[in-house]
Amino acid sequence: MKDFEMKEEDRDEKNDPDDARHPDDVHPDDESHPMEELLRMDRIPHIWCPGCGIGTVVTSFVEALRKSEIDLDKTAVVSGIGCSGRVAGYIKLDSFHTTHGRAVPFATGLKLANPELKVVVFSGDGDIAGIGGNHLIHAARRNMDLMIICVNNFNYAMTGGQVAATTPTGANASTAPYGNFEYPFSLPYLAEASGATYVARWTALHLRRVTKSIQEAFGKRGFSFIEVITPCVTLYARRNRLGDGLNLLKYYYEKSEIQHGADTRTLDISYQGKLTVGKFVDKEKPTFLDCMNEHLARVLGDKYRFYGVSHD
Repeated sequence: MKDFEMKEEDRDEKNDPDDARHPDDVHPDDESHPMEELLRMDRIPHIWCPGCGIGTVVTSFVEALRKSEIDLDKTAVVSGIGCSGRVAGYIKLDSFHTTHGRAVPFATGLKLANPELKVVVFSGDGDIAGIGGNHLIHAARRNMDLMIICVNNFNYAMTGGQVAATTPTGANASTAPYGNFEYPFSLPYLAEASGATYVARWTALHLRRVTKSIQEAFGKRGFSFIEVITPCVTLYARRNRLGDGLNLLKYYYEKSEIQHGADTRTLDISYQGKLTVGKFVDKEKPTFLDCMNEHLARVLGDKYRFYGVSHD
């Protein structure tokens, strides 16, 4: 492969200069980690493979936390099982590492028990859309006030590279050595059809775009879903002879097309095909607690005491 270099003349709306991340100004003599106030440094270095994109998504998340200036004492992160499930153990917030596929219902219970919290589910496509798919669609249907960050690497990476709910048709996997013949989910379509009020998709190359989407989701009420397509070099890329992490970033660079507001029914991902990215859904709708309070207040009248709102 030829050297991958982003040239100035190539930086247009398709490949925006904002996606070329610049390091923070750090004094040469400063040995502290630039994100240490939001990471559990006693658990660093992390377990992720060289070339994996999960760490870059964590960087975008931490940057969004800083820029949003939200109350960190009222922010919680929930992860399930899998490579991305380790995120909860590295973020220096109230965080919970739950069982496989149960991150969304755990987060739902957390939010309902303490409505003041901003609850973020940070996990992988297998955990969220595969094992936990039923919980995903019903949380979106109810418009639970949650943010979902779904790291999509197209396979069950931690357990051996099996076919997942997002594996493109034709891709090789440990459970599909002759190529996957199942239809994959289009996660933005699934999220919108289920009731999500904010839906976006980016890749691990679009770091500042990911940060911006997370900031926007922090400012919204309701069910927000952000898909981030990331490299899995050790299993998915190796089995499909796609090269290393740089090769996959080059693929994202060449095949990503930003289409804000695109119809989510058109966002299927074919094997090594075009990647339509952008913000697709951003609307307002009453949340689960809004609907519960409005309904029970109408039915019960003055006997009902609103839940999740200040009574001062």
